[in-house]
Amino acid sequence: MKSMLKYLHNLALIICLFTISACAQNKSTNKQINFMEDAWPQALKQAAAQNKYIFVDAYATWCGPCKMLKAITFKNNKAAAFFNQHYINVAMDMEKGLGPQLAQEWQMQAYPTLLVFNAKGQLVLKTVGFIGAKDLIRFGEEGLRR
Repeated sequence: MKSMLKYLHNLALIICLFTISACAQNKSTNKQINFMEDAWPQALKQAAAQNKYIFVDAYATWCGPCKMLKAITFKNNKAAAFFNQHYINVAMDMEKGLGPQLAQEWQMQAYPTLLVFNAKGQLVLKTVGFIGAKDLIRFGEEGLRR
């Protein structure tokens, strides 16, 4: 009987450890906004298939405020959870690949520019410059209302 109780105790302990580990792994996925890199055509397909809006971080590699967004705002847990749940997220280097063409089409004037597109790929909201996590979430909420 004693050995059976010890076995059940050890089994319960192992199950608890696996559960804690799984929860920690799930939380780590929300530690930053998960962006597809330079993948505008794929984002359009995913948005249409999932009926989700698209959030675009339009940046340049030399841009200081762009780097601050990546280092601070995009790593905020609340902002990450919001955007990972509600958006298809795309980071576009506007100086390589499709970037220059899209920069012209989207009438880019400065970096970073943050854009929201509906599931059909139509621009619905845009802001320019660095913003903090609370303002980014407000921006995302406003985009979903359009």
